[in-house]
Amino acid sequence: MASANTRRVGDGAGGAFQPYLDSLRQELQQRDPTLLSVAVAVLAVLLTLVFWKFIWSRKSSQRAVLFVGLCDSGKTLLFVRLLTGHYRDTQTSITDSSAAYKVNNNRGNSLTLIDLPGHESLRLQFLDRFKSSARAVVFVVDSATFQREVKDVAEFLYQVLIDSMGLKNSPSFLIACNKQDIAMAKSAKLIQQQLEKELNTLRVTRSAAPSTLDSSSTAPAQLGKKGKEFEFSQLPLKVEFLECSAKGGRGDAGSADIQDLEKWLAKIA
Repeated sequence: MASANTRRVGDGAGGAFQPYLDSLRQELQQRDPTLLSVAVAVLAVLLTLVFWKFIWSRKSSQRAVLFVGLCDSGKTLLFVRLLTGHYRDTQTSITDSSAAYKVNNNRGNSLTLIDLPGHESLRLQFLDRFKSSARAVVFVVDSATFQREVKDVAEFLYQVLIDSMGLKNSPSFLIACNKQDIAMAKSAKLIQQQLEKELNTLRVTRSAAPSTLDSSSTAPAQLGKKGKEFEFSQLPLKVEFLECSAKGGRGDAGSADIQDLEKWLAKIA
């Protein structure tokens, strides 16, 4: 994709300036061939700089970090903790919330954190609205209730991964295993293993389902490698896991355990 875009940019620039380049080349050839070589080299450098500025500006425009997950996964409290450092009672949201977030790194970069509703009837609608601006996706899992919600978590994660793989610039992807302060919370390693099993089952059942695509439609993306048990390492985008706790280990007044999440945001900013 990048090479095709490069050719289009190059062809457009060449077409616009071709008459002037031809005229300049003829005049320089009549005077000094060496001067022609220098002029062409300088022009090539300038066009390269313009191209890379164009590419960088596109990448820099993607500053959104989407917080997604099921209801009660704790993503809204994570969102609040990152922005304010304080605990706040939250409730199920029916719309998105966004705010600028300055990351903790030497570059002083900032991101736009966007908390998307987790309700089943809303989450895909809001994901579709914001996914094209996503620099990163933070998929928040309730580690304490994960065992009984694993099928619902996997189904939503399946759709988020498919959508992310379909973007021109795949976002960084994190699965944040939240609520680690609760005694029955599952570890990030166990959550990863169970999600891989569940996603493998989903992949098989969905690929076996009758297709409703017409001849002009594009086939949906496939998770993982065909004929092999699914693993996150097979995906074209890197999926990382970490453990965190938005509430903290000492109740509402305690500090949140989100240092690893803050470091990850600083890394991808």
